[in-house]
Amino acid sequence: MPVSKVMLSQVFWVRLAALLFTCVAFSVAAHGANVHGGIADWCIFCWAFSFTCTLLVLLVEQFGLQARIPVSWSNISITVACYAALLCLFASVIFSLFFIALQEYADERSFRITSTVFSCLAAVAYMYEMILMARARQVAGHMAMVLGLLKVCQTVVACIIFILISNPVSYSHHAALEWCMAVYCICFIVSMVVVILCVGECTGFLPVPFSQFLSAYSLLAFLMYLSAVIVWPIFTFGEKYLRGGDMSTQIGVTLLTGINMLLYLADLVYPALLVFIKKM
Repeated sequence: MPVSKVMLSQVFWVRLAALLFTCVAFSVAAHGANVHGGIADWCIFCWAFSFTCTLLVLLVEQFGLQARIPVSWSNISITVACYAALLCLFASVIFSLFFIALQEYADERSFRITSTVFSCLAAVAYMYEMILMARARQVAGHMAMVLGLLKVCQTVVACIIFILISNPVSYSHHAALEWCMAVYCICFIVSMVVVILCVGECTGFLPVPFSQFLSAYSLLAFLMYLSAVIVWPIFTFGEKYLRGGDMSTQIGVTLLTGINMLLYLADLVYPALLVFIKKM
């Protein structure tokens, strides 16, 4: 049997394992973990979303429906695996921090630990799926490249920022913080549009070359996030504007804002770095 066929058969079993892991994670959390609020709902959504998308991918491939989909199936499958890996990874960290490490002992802790463990296993399974697809040379297109994966990371980080700043709402008491919220929303929407264009292979419909559009957008997004990195801490932690609340959440927003700024910087620098390497 060719190596690629072996790899693809392994992809099936890895997806099946990820399906099981995510199912256990959200089922245990919903059944006995006794968790409530926006952060808990977001973690359960991450696991349920990953489970649903993986199930759809398995069904499409088992019934051989890839050819009936008018876009590149490899683009869709690698995007699903990347989103699921990041969502499960971040859900593992956030769920363990908010419902295990930062809370006193509770009868539901064993359920919470179980959900966290299976979430970590799911993240590992999705990462291994991406590796197997790359080895089998099944991935192709923009979403399989570094720039496509950066867009996935940027949108996931933005989603986490939305959850943190809305539980409770921590941007409405000053116009500068509302600007930061606008930065998060605008960049998230445009990045999601880019992902949809890449998955749907519609990048040629733009009135300008796609590479030029990405470079201009990455520069603008980097500058916008740079302003948010400066503004958010000043109007959140400054004595004049300091308010009550969970400071760990605000610190998390600050760190994630910096991470997304660096991701957009990488999005801007990476193409120029490739050109420089080719000229050497």
